[in-house]
Amino acid sequence: MVESAGCRDIPSPLVTLKSLVDPLDLEKTFGRHATLHVDLGCGDGSFLCALAQRMPATNFLGIDRLLGRIRSATRKAAKIGNVRLLRMESSYAVRYLLPVGSVETFYLLFPDPWPKRRHWRRRIVTEDFLSAISQALVKKGTFRIATDQRDYFEKMKEMARANSNFAIIDPTVAHLPLTKFEKTFRAQGASIHWLELRKISPVR
Repeated sequence: MVESAGCRDIPSPLVTLKSLVDPLDLEKTFGRHATLHVDLGCGDGSFLCALAQRMPATNFLGIDRLLGRIRSATRKAAKIGNVRLLRMESSYAVRYLLPVGSVETFYLLFPDPWPKRRHWRRRIVTEDFLSAISQALVKKGTFRIATDQRDYFEKMKEMARANSNFAIIDPTVAHLPLTKFEKTFRAQGASIHWLELRKISPVR
């Protein structure tokens, strides 16, 4: 049974790790069993907290490596019972800290595009990263990605097509809150490219 996210005694949203190699105990982390959504590179937590308040029956985990962003997100999430925050490299957390088959939806919104070709190796979305995402997703789970960089979008789509664990589906993002980046890019007249992937069983 899923408990209400609006309980009186809300623990600190910041997750303290006892191990860097053991998967998170999500039921202990959130104090309940519920569907999990994960925001990779959650920034100041604006998107994460807005979505969590709309969906109180769902658990939300925000991950970011920058201390200042995590501090801002922690302040925003202080009174929201279904949000937890982890200061960590997103790629590491996906590979090693999220249990297999534990995540219903991942969000990767406006990752650093590293636009110069010589820096492309630093981009977070790689074949290995997609495989790790697939491992952490539940059956038919989704991975939602947004970018304002057309070339990065096309490269991610190319990798997704080559990965037998995913199907590309029509984006269902109309209900999502706007991130600070999306507001800025829209104000500048930039196009926003959405890629939504669904986990499937590979054809044998």
